[in-house]
This record gives sequence, structure tokens and C-alpha cells, in this order.
Amino acid sequence: MNPTPSLPRRDFILNSSAALAATSLVGFPFVGGGKETVEPLKIALVGCGGRGAGAANQALVADANTTLVAVADLFADKLAVGLNALKAQHGARADVPLERQFVGIDAYKHAIACADVVILGTPCAFRPVHFEEAVRMGKHAFLEKPVAVDAPGVRRVLAAAAEAKRKNLKVAVGFQRRHKKGFQEMIRRIHAGQLGEVIYTRAFANTPLRTGLVRKPEFSELEYQCRNWYYFSWLSADFIVDNLIHGIDISNWIHGAYPVRAHGMGALSERSPDYGNLFDHFAIEWEYPSGARLFGECDRRPGCWASVANHAVGSEGRADFLDGREVYSITGRNPWQMKSVRGENPYQQEHDDFFEAIRKDHSYDETDYGAKSTLTAIMGRMAAYSGKVVEWDAALNSTLSLAPEIHSMSDPAPVSPDAGGLYAIPVAGRTVAL
Repeated sequence: MNPTPSLPRRDFILNSSAALAATSLVGFPFVGGGKETVEPLKIALVGCGGRGAGAANQALVADANTTLVAVADLFADKLAVGLNALKAQHGARADVPLERQFVGIDAYKHAIACADVVILGTPCAFRPVHFEEAVRMGKHAFLEKPVAVDAPGVRRVLAAAAEAKRKNLKVAVGFQRRHKKGFQEMIRRIHAGQLGEVIYTRAFANTPLRTGLVRKPEFSELEYQCRNWYYFSWLSADFIVDNLIHGIDISNWIHGAYPVRAHGMGALSERSPDYGNLFDHFAIEWEYPSGARLFGECDRRPGCWASVANHAVGSEGRADFLDGREVYSITGRNPWQMKSVRGENPYQQEHDDFFEAIRKDHSYDETDYGAKSTLTAIMGRMAAYSGKVVEWDAALNSTLSLAPEIHSMSDPAPVSPDAGGLYAIPVAGRTVAL
């Protein structure tokens, strides 16, 4: 594994000054024409916030013979912050000239056209159309999770992925836990029968409240929502999809399947104009074809119990994934424990694996589980919003779209506040959610 910086993507911009230290880089060979060569790869970044810029940083670390050649963002100030952080870390390899700094709704098209590999790090409402364009132009792509906000978006990603496979394009999705040694070893042991029959799994994403963006007078309603994207479901898919999705994906991996149905609940405890139209807690039960269950919860209410973890219970034991503490253990008939090195960086490893596949022309496609774990999380949101049992096929085939096509920043926003600045919240039992 390459030497890697310790910063996860979400912390990259805030900690960019710490990234000035030199980084040791290793390139992967491209095998072709009977000999090994290292061809330069051009990278484009679409979405220059913390997630996008962090992923671009890891892409540049993963392969020494790469250059950031183009960047795109809805907003010039966001582009500047992300690009400056990357330049501080990588110098000339991230010194993108003004003529390849693109701003606006259609900026992604121009950036993608410049590159061999694209990093798609915008709010996930835009992911399907950006991925479609990358595939149309024949570009390898890294998609930050989630890959969509609704079922129509999931279907678009799956269709684009099929075309990418026909074109032999490599596609990565930002489920970094699948690239951690502790998770890989635990899943291997569970699949080998060390827990016996898996009865249920649990996933938690109980994390502190993020700070909402205070509206500035010069912001239009659409600009405000796009800048405060985390708190609007049409942009972020709600935080059950944005946050709990990692734990949901691990559960799907454990069960080797996707749920057939889901039910559950959620709500918003305190209303504020700064926090959009999301719930602040969810509790969902998913059922798998085997009859096994996933019990998942996420909570962002201030002062409440915090936990980010996965657990699995079987007929012969229990598995605990204590990710932040890097401890993975099985208790019961077949006890086992593994303590990972804290310096392991799965955000970096997923890019190391991605670029190795590009260089060696290995088959590499993470979109199937990326899209279907996204849909699993969306099912949970549908169940909580509606108060109904949601079946997998009904969720996948839903035509309800949260994310409309945005053609200009002058377009009306998809949702509007009332006279007090508050946004309508789904009401279980009355809201149509699929």
C-alpha cells in the first residue's frame, strides 16, 4: 500500500494547511503492447467541497503520474477554496489554469471533457447526470456516495454502469469501509460460518449535529439550498442516506443480499430555518430474503448518545465492528479479535485500488453495490416518511423524483419556506414517499 496522508475526505479542506508536508508517491504500471509503461493520467474534479477535494487529493497521492487538469463547481468561491488546498498539497500537479476552472450548472461537462479520470464529489442529486456524462465521454470515474437521492436516479446510475462496463471503464464508489483490512477479515470470517447462521445485524450512525448555513441576503433561494445542501432532501437524500449508508452497505455485505422490505420511523425534533427539511432521527428495520434483519438507526440530535458502529448476531456468536477504535471481534463459539493499525487510511486505499485497476486494466466496477446500498438507504427514508412498509421492487421502480433537472441558478428552488422561514416536513401516514 502506498504511503498515505491521514486526513479523511471530509476533513481535507479544513486541515489543508497541514497538507504542506511532502508526500511519497508510487505510480502503478499500465500493461499494454507487451511491455510495461506509465502513461500520464489527467484528472478532473467536479465538486470542489471537502468531499470532492479530499477525493482528488487521494487520487493524486495514489498515482505519481497524474495531474489535476480541470475543476468544476457551482460556485467560484467554493472552487477557489478546494483548488487552493490541492495546490498547497500537490504544487504544480494541481496548478489548474484559469481556462480550465469552470463554474456553473454545465461546468461539469467542460471539466470531464479535459480528463481521463473524473472525481464526482458534488451533492448526490447531481451524481446520476454527471456519471452519465462521464460514461458518454469514455472516462473512468470515482463516485462519492450516495450515488443518487431517489429511485429514478439509482436506475440512471445502474444503466450508465452497464454502458461503462461495455466500454471497459473503471468505476469506484466511495464506500471506503470495504477497503479496510478489519472489515474485509471480519466479513470473510462471517461468510466462512464463524457466527453460524446470521440472524440479524445492527448499524448505527448517531453523530453530532452539523452546523447549518445561515442565509445571506444576496443568496437566491436555490443558491441558499445548494450551499446548504446537507439539509435539503432533494440534494442530500436526507441524512439516513448520507450517513447511515456506510453501515447499511456493511450489513448488505454481511448478508450477501439486499432487503426485500423495510419499515420504521423518523421525525424532526426541533424546527429551525437553518436546518432545511430533514428528519433528525430514524429507526428502521430491513428484512432480507433469508428472514434475517438489519436494525439501523441514526440520530443527529444535540446531546444524544453517539455511536458509529456495525454489529452482527448469529446462531453461534456475535461480531462487533468498532471502526473508530480499530477493533474487530467475534465472541461466542469461535472467538477472535483483530486490532488494526490506526494509521490505515481506507479513503486512500480505495483510490490506490482504483488506480491500480486503471493501470493494470483489471475489471473494476463498484456501482452495483454502490447503487443498491443507496437504494436500501432510500427504502428506509421512504418507510419513515410514509409510515408504510416499503417493498424492494416498489422502491426500485418508484417514479417519485426528489431531484428535478436544474438548468440555471435562476430556476426556482424545488422547495420553498413558509412565512416564518420553515420548510415543510414529511408527515408519516400522510406523505407519499414512493
